Amino acid sequence: MRLRGPIHIGAIAAVAIILLGCGEPAPKSDAELGLNPQQANGRRVFEHYCAACHYAYSSGGSKGPSLKKLFRKDFLPSGLPTNEVFVRRSITAGRGMMPGFGDALSDEQLDDLIAYLHTL
Repeated sequence: MRLRGPIHIGAIAAVAIILLGCGEPAPKSDAELGLNPQQANGRRVFEHYCAACHYAYSSGGSKGPSLKKLFRKDFLPSGLPTNEVFVRRSITAGRGMMPGFGDALSDEQLDDLIAYLHTL
């Protein structure tokens, strides 16, 4: 049976997505990423609270913007300067569609998360 039209194109697209993958690259271990213990703890916080909406190691985004090379950018997606003060404030208070996590994260978890974000 020969597929034609939109069904054929859809089948090809589905196979391409499966073969090429999508989203984040295959995860590496903390050691492969060269993370110290604080950064590794921050990675766990990221995976629990942030990864559903933000990609860490790819340029695309899920629901929110990618955080790849976050601290190497001049500005956050909000237009604020990229520095620890504004990143911390965005995490704790939220911004736009992003909810705040100030009540969910301890000071130590927030410090660990910021340390991890510096590694991206």
